[in-house]
Amino acid sequence: MHSDGKELALADTIRGAAHSLRSAADLDPLLQRIGDSRFVLLGEATHGTSEFYRWRTTITRRLVEEHGFSFVAVEGDWPDCYRVNRYAKQLSDFGERATDVLHAFARWPTWMWANREIVDLVEWLREHNVRHSWDRQVGFYGLDVYSLWESMAAVIEYLESIDPEAARSARRAYGCFDRFHGDADEYARSTALAPTTCENDVVRMLATLRSHAPEYLADGRDAYFAAEQNAHVAIDAERYYRAMIRGGPSSWNVRDHHMMHTLDRLMEHHGPMAKAIVWAHNTHVGDARLTDMARDGMVNVGQLARQSHGEEGVVLVGFATHRGSVIAADEWGAPMERMPVPPARAGSFEDLVHRAGVGDALFFGSELARNSAFESPLGHRAIGVVYAPARERWGNYVPTIVPHRYDAMLYVEETHAVDPLHMPVLVDGEEPATFPSGM
Repeated sequence: MHSDGKELALADTIRGAAHSLRSAADLDPLLQRIGDSRFVLLGEATHGTSEFYRWRTTITRRLVEEHGFSFVAVEGDWPDCYRVNRYAKQLSDFGERATDVLHAFARWPTWMWANREIVDLVEWLREHNVRHSWDRQVGFYGLDVYSLWESMAAVIEYLESIDPEAARSARRAYGCFDRFHGDADEYARSTALAPTTCENDVVRMLATLRSHAPEYLADGRDAYFAAEQNAHVAIDAERYYRAMIRGGPSSWNVRDHHMMHTLDRLMEHHGPMAKAIVWAHNTHVGDARLTDMARDGMVNVGQLARQSHGEEGVVLVGFATHRGSVIAADEWGAPMERMPVPPARAGSFEDLVHRAGVGDALFFGSELARNSAFESPLGHRAIGVVYAPARERWGNYVPTIVPHRYDAMLYVEETHAVDPLHMPVLVDGEEPATFPSGM
């Protein structure tokens, strides 16, 4: 806790740094700060808050229309997101509506991308792309690493259409996983009990795919790129699940290094003038070095992007909320629920902004840093897909040096849960109910 004098000084700093956030025009200072930067990473304090999705959509639209950004890369699986990309670019078998394409997201937690807020973004992307030539169309891609089986299946499907003999080789290579029947946890447990893994098989398959690149590229540069990316996912997913069973920070680091590697591949694929927009949780976007994650040996995409591409322009944008509601679950794999988000913990960044009375606001780290008190860690809310509101007192806050972890921060005083496409939703732990679309 701070003394009364320090709290008053902090409140004055917050009021002086707050830029009112009411409409798209209020983002002008952020767009000016982004300028010619090539990487803009947009966070979120939860995986289930409508306002975070909607503000990110508004920022994304302006970045595409006014700054020529090339693609959106999200904290989602490559195969699912690539189907969205095909829809947004009106490629063959792309589907008829964004709702149908997003409803096909089957991996828990489905509400992260199968929600009506994302429908609005994807339909806008499609409308934008219809008006532009292929080289100016904006893609939608997944950065994550979970889709081991789906990515292997996608590689085989691609090869079946272009090289049936190579497809048979792929089935043999990936056959190492057959006895685990699509259960990644079962595979991970087996590697903890025996030294035998399928690592060499997935690595060999990527090498085989690359050896045929010249002939495969003739069938379509994007199709080959997607297949090669799925082969990369298979390699890193296999590593991720093995690391996960061992515990510690290694699985997190495998995942975020994979995200950064995928982002680099996408930038290369889109050419020397490419610009990237990333959507992911604050824990991936905000520089890990300015949190207690660094003490635990963890890195994240925001840190890696700054280290690798700082000279090209990297802008990290965090999101925060004081209270509201959220879609989450009380344990991994459980039904989604609309849960309350209680008022922020006393002394946290969100609590200080609330007490300063500025309402919804945009902040810049450089302006907050004028008060040295912000150079010390403050609790900063972080809600995952698994959430227990009653335990807010003990968890859900990451000690953060806010002005340096992010370049900018969007604060929303009261937020509301996203509107999931999959039904039904438990409402505060009660019986399933139809989720109100007006939330």
